[in-house]
Amino acid sequence: MWATAVGVARVRALETEREGALFRDPLARAFAAAGGLWPSPPPLPDDEAARRRRLAVSFSIVIRTKFLDDLLQQASASGIRQVVLLGAGMDSRAFRMDWPEGTRLFEVDTAAPLGFKASVLRQERAVARCERITVAVDLREDWPAALAAAGHDPDAPTVWIAEGLLIYLPEDAVELLLARIGAQSAAGSRLGLTLGSRGVIERFGADAAPGSAASMWVSEMPDDPVGWLAGHGWEADSHTLRERAAAYGRPITTPPQREEQPGGLISAVRW
Repeated sequence: MWATAVGVARVRALETEREGALFRDPLARAFAAAGGLWPSPPPLPDDEAARRRRLAVSFSIVIRTKFLDDLLQQASASGIRQVVLLGAGMDSRAFRMDWPEGTRLFEVDTAAPLGFKASVLRQERAVARCERITVAVDLREDWPAALAAAGHDPDAPTVWIAEGLLIYLPEDAVELLLARIGAQSAAGSRLGLTLGSRGVIERFGADAAPGSAASMWVSEMPDDPVGWLAGHGWEADSHTLRERAAAYGRPITTPPQREEQPGGLISAVRW
């Protein structure tokens, strides 16, 4: 699955080269190149429906990246100095964002993507702008213990990011992940999630190519994500991709195909 993270890096690299980019990720191109996805991806089905789906996924990655960048900046401004990226993949926020002094950023992922990433970072001579700590552990295992051993302090507020992650987990694994996050979250902690919108698996996964990202999607967001997170101890806000895209000056020009439901971009606070 970590190869999917290289595909996300390619999307971020293309956005970085765009005039008026919503963010700049100078390392993204290096990750994509090392993973064989630069300058062009492998051949894909040449049909209009598939092309539209690819564009939609790429657009959602750009918008969610900007959304979570903003959330992290707001959390830092509130005084939070612990950041945990769950399923960190090729995330380069430790290197591309400005962090207040004393910030500790934990990247949690399995050994394979972290090893690939480390080789690219060495090649690029990348220097983190905060204290960056990698935690090699499978999220199906006892990752809270591994995180604690790496120095995470559950008594201090943390901002947690699970970007493009929950859609790959079955519902029971999602519930366990949220319970574990809550148990490690002091009052004032923040949470940024991306959730698969209702019907996304049907629209994108039904005829997805074997091994593609969409073929591995299994979990969509609850009908009431705000209420669901309240049950886990979080006061949440739900944002639609359409709403955030318009706010960022990238409006979606096509009308919604169905009644707008709660969005899959989630920000939350623990009180």
